[in-house]
Amino acid sequence: MDQLYENMHRLLANTPNQFVRYLYPHIHWESRMLGIVGPRGVGKTTLLLQHILNSNQADESLFVFADSMYFSEHTLFDTAEAFSKNGGTFLYIDEVHKYEGWSRELKAIYDSFPHLHVRFTGSSVLDIEKGEADLSRRAPKYHLQGLSFREFLAMRHNISCEPYTLEEILAHKAAIPEVDHPLPLFREYLASGYYPFGSDPEFEIELGQVITRTLEVDIPQFANMNAATGRKLKRLMALVSTMAPFKPSMASIAGKIEVSRNNLEDYFMFMEKAGMIARLRQSGSSINLLGKVEKVYLDNPNILMNLGNESSDRGTVRETFFFNQMRVNRLVTASPVSDFEIEGITFEVGGKSKGPDQLRNAKRGYVVKDDIEYGFANVVPLWAFGLNY
Repeated sequence: MDQLYENMHRLLANTPNQFVRYLYPHIHWESRMLGIVGPRGVGKTTLLLQHILNSNQADESLFVFADSMYFSEHTLFDTAEAFSKNGGTFLYIDEVHKYEGWSRELKAIYDSFPHLHVRFTGSSVLDIEKGEADLSRRAPKYHLQGLSFREFLAMRHNISCEPYTLEEILAHKAAIPEVDHPLPLFREYLASGYYPFGSDPEFEIELGQVITRTLEVDIPQFANMNAATGRKLKRLMALVSTMAPFKPSMASIAGKIEVSRNNLEDYFMFMEKAGMIARLRQSGSSINLLGKVEKVYLDNPNILMNLGNESSDRGTVRETFFFNQMRVNRLVTASPVSDFEIEGITFEVGGKSKGPDQLRNAKRGYVVKDDIEYGFANVVPLWAFGLNY
């Protein structure tokens, strides 16, 4: 295990710790077992390493990659047992979904070593309720989304501000300290700010690889699909990128990529879980019930602009940003009279010339405008909604 310890300390020495993600303070780190899931590239690994640093528990901790060559000759359970016998307390497992039989062994670790605390990360496709062993009662699962506009400002430009609630944003209280003109920063965010690696010189290539590996490796691996299915997922993603946002016509789309309608619904579900697309649904008959899908979007503006390049429709980018940012803390549904609805409030998203016509039949409505720096009355700048987490 010496190699595992050496690798952990090498990682810790190179882990940035000036900035932590929005999810960090909301995680109950004292839990005996917990999981952090999310799309590729949003910072799950860094979150675990930062906690080892911030908790000052490195001497009692072990961080491992589940796909390490070490596990070609050792099991997770044997590793946990040896670690426990050596006085270890905190076991961190990164990308647990890459270890065959992960849920069964995590359950065995939980039941066999009551003093051991296990924290793991996994793909957002991973479902701890449907593995070989049900971990839902043992391991709370936290979902990590990509950077908000607020987090991007802190991480990329060292500009800090506290998150604002929806009510504060609508009351025009959202502001960025010492920034008089937020729009240039906002444009940068839309192009490359959602992912922590957005400042890399080869960001566009790296994001393309994230998309490809998610569709051709992660989803097929989890859903026991073959390589040909992975290629169909990639074709579907390319098709969605040319149509989004769109009201799904399952028969038409299924014909274009040559799959059955039933399989297509599964494909959309997995792509949504994996952070590739987002589906806007109608509100249902109760607060916990959602109706049918009204529109399909790409998940975030970076993916949209990566696949669409300069041809990305400006209106689509705006709607994608609003939906992506607001669904972290709120239930966002389709509006029967406009673009979006959040808890009875209607939102119409557009450019600076957007008028309030579609809000005439709304009980409470707001015009969300791009290309403006400040709001007034029921007009709110689009960038302000990126400060809510």
